[in-house]
Amino acid sequence: MAAGGSDSGSGSDQRRAKAALFLACCGLVGIAPHWLPPGRSLVPALTLATLLGGYSLRTVLLQAFRRSPSVAPAAAAPTADGPAVDVVVAARDEQAVIARLVERIAALRWPQGQLTLWVVDDGSDDRTPELLADLQGRHPFLRVLRRPRDAGGGKSGALNLVLQQLGGRWMLVLDADADLQPDLLERLVPWAEAGGWAAVQLRKAVANAQTNLLTTAQAMEMAFDAMIQEGRLANGGVAELRGNGQLLSREALLTVGGFNEDTVTDDLDLSFRLLLEGLPIGVLWDPPVQEEAVLTLPALWRQRQRWAEGGLQRFFDYGPGLLSDRLGFSQKLDLTCFFLLQYVLPVVASADLIGTLLTRTAPTMWPFSIVALALSGMAIATGCRRPSEGPPLPAMNPLSAGLGILYLVHWFLVIPWVTLKMALLPKKLVWVKTLHLGQDHGDPLAPADPGEGAVDSDPELASEASHV
Repeated sequence: MAAGGSDSGSGSDQRRAKAALFLACCGLVGIAPHWLPPGRSLVPALTLATLLGGYSLRTVLLQAFRRSPSVAPAAAAPTADGPAVDVVVAARDEQAVIARLVERIAALRWPQGQLTLWVVDDGSDDRTPELLADLQGRHPFLRVLRRPRDAGGGKSGALNLVLQQLGGRWMLVLDADADLQPDLLERLVPWAEAGGWAAVQLRKAVANAQTNLLTTAQAMEMAFDAMIQEGRLANGGVAELRGNGQLLSREALLTVGGFNEDTVTDDLDLSFRLLLEGLPIGVLWDPPVQEEAVLTLPALWRQRQRWAEGGLQRFFDYGPGLLSDRLGFSQKLDLTCFFLLQYVLPVVASADLIGTLLTRTAPTMWPFSIVALALSGMAIATGCRRPSEGPPLPAMNPLSAGLGILYLVHWFLVIPWVTLKMALLPKKLVWVKTLHLGQDHGDPLAPADPGEGAVDSDPELASEASHV
């Protein structure tokens, strides 16, 4: 198993104990104000709203208004030389999109012989192996590795397999549905090297944003997330990897021991291990990496459970290091505020609702929740109004901003539910992937029925195959 994880027995038990403690503490914080005198019951929420709201304004919104998005400059001329780059894709049952991805990598402008595409076929049951065999005959830069479907380790296991064979300076990790601009490497790699970054996360742009309201909301969320990341980083905080579209220094990756095979989200786990080793992560607004958003609420629910569980796992696993002197004050403050807003607030709000029902008193945490959602709505509007390459971002008006805020409320359901599951249920690590259809691009191999070939059927979830 790669460094950074724990053994499957004791590690799982420790996470369950930490999740139970976290759940109990948040429950107490949410219920306790109901026993305070009416004039004081709102004091905790008002205090949190003031402190965290002020920090959010200072680090994100005000910073966003003061600066331009991070953009890699256009290449002045075709690149004559450049370091070796390995593009890596972990693929399982990707017949709808794998051929299109290989052609997109072939279209990237980079010195001949310096670009290799590695596809790890992780036990595909569809036509993915046959398509890859045909593509290898036409594209010398394509390398295919295969491992059994039950090899273990999920996406992290697949990436660790190929990591042993890489020789390039940079590793670009993509999902099978990724879409890239031809000049991406010409702009991204020099920008990463000039900035001294150990890793760079591209902004994720939704390719099928116009399909329905759910995909439109996800497009807003991706712009919101990239802007938040930029703001955190610019103000002394930290940035995080997002799986698809992450450029990694091979040397930095080897320094932290590769990918953790005992985690739900390899990207979030790797972000913290790089952070603790003092290896910086940058965020790039343009050029973006395009990907498909999920089309239905059940698919979103399954996907966000994975993200929520992985997000909490990393805080449980690396908490002592995050509190140590390995991080500076600004980094600790940033992580504390992020943890309170992303994970503590939804669980406390749920406990507040339970307290309201039990004591028949008025809710007490609503000021905190309203301020957090209002600031999120402002951040969505700001992010979607930015100049951007790739698919157009959703147009902003009161209705669309309201849709974005309403959409973000799903985290108030996902986080408490996942926390409860983590505290009560034993963990079983399996491969659970997000289905890629490829239909928005006219791919002839795309399934005619959106439900055909769906494999994301295990509601208990574990190691993700594609972080979409």
